[in-house]
Amino acid sequence: MSDATPILHMLSPQKHMSPFDVNMAADAGFKVIVPYINVTPEEVTALVQDAIFSRPPQDGVRTGMFIGGKDAILALDMLEAARKAMVPPFQVSVFADPAGSFTTAAAMVACVERVLKNKFGRSLKGAKIAVFGATGVVGFAASIIAALEGAEVKLVAHRGVDRVIKSAAVSKERFGVTLEAVNGETDEQKRDVIANAEIIFAAAAAGVRVVSAEHKALAKNLLIAADVNAVPPPGVDGMDLFMDGAPLPGCNALGIGPLAIGDIKYKTESGLFKQMLTSKEPLLLDFRHAFAMARGLVA
Repeated sequence: MSDATPILHMLSPQKHMSPFDVNMAADAGFKVIVPYINVTPEEVTALVQDAIFSRPPQDGVRTGMFIGGKDAILALDMLEAARKAMVPPFQVSVFADPAGSFTTAAAMVACVERVLKNKFGRSLKGAKIAVFGATGVVGFAASIIAALEGAEVKLVAHRGVDRVIKSAAVSKERFGVTLEAVNGETDEQKRDVIANAEIIFAAAAAGVRVVSAEHKALAKNLLIAADVNAVPPPGVDGMDLFMDGAPLPGCNALGIGPLAIGDIKYKTESGLFKQMLTSKEPLLLDFRHAFAMARGLVA
C-alpha cells in the first residue's frame, strides 16, 4: 500500500461542513482534511479531477472525497458526478453520507433486522413497515434499504401526501423499489397506519412525537418500533434512549432506541472511513454499503 499522506476532501452543498463528519474522518485516520462549502453538482467534476491528477495513480487510494449536505438525492447525484469524473487509472474513493443519514438509516434497519430475526425468527422480507419522517434523509434512505430487502414499506405523510408520492416515485425510478405513499395527517389516518404496521421507523424531526400512548394501544400487530430521535420527547412514547430489543411499555412490541441505533451508526461511519483508507482499490460508498457494514456490526 502507498505511504502517501491520507487526504480527505469534504464537499458540502451547504454553508457548512458537518463538524461531526470532520471529527469522524480525523479519528478514522485521515491526516489532512479540507472542507469545501456551497459546492454545486456542476463543480464536482473539476474538484475530483484536481484531486486525481495531483497524485500518481498508486496514491489514489490514499485520497478520498466525502459528500455531505442534507439532501439525499443531491448527494447521490454528486456521487455519480464524482464517479463519472474519474479517469482510470487516476481514481479516488468517494463516500456519500448527507447529514449522516445513510449511516443512521443503515444502522436503524440493521438493528431492526437483528431483533426481528433473534426475537421473532423472521427476516425483513414481507415485513409491513410504516415510516414516519419519510421525506427526511434518514426516513428516505431507511425506506429504500428495507424495500430492497423485500419489506412492504409505507411512507407516512404528515404534511400533504404529494411530497411523499414524489419520494416514492424517485425511489422507484432510481432503485426499482415500490414504496406506498399513505396519508397520516389526521389522528384517524395515523391510527389506521399504526394499527396495521408490524414495524415502525420513527425518523421525524428531533423532538417530534409521532407515536403516542394511544397509538401504541391500537398497535396489535406491532412487533418492533425503532426511533432515531434522541431529543425529548421521544418519537415513540415510552421509548428509552438505550432500548435494544426491550419491551416497549404500553404495547406488546419491542423498542430500539436512538442511542442503540447511534452506536451502530457511529461504528458504521467510522468503519467506512477506515475502509477507504485500507482498500487497495478506489471505492464508491452510499447507503447500500453502509447497510452492509451495519449488518456485519450487529451480527
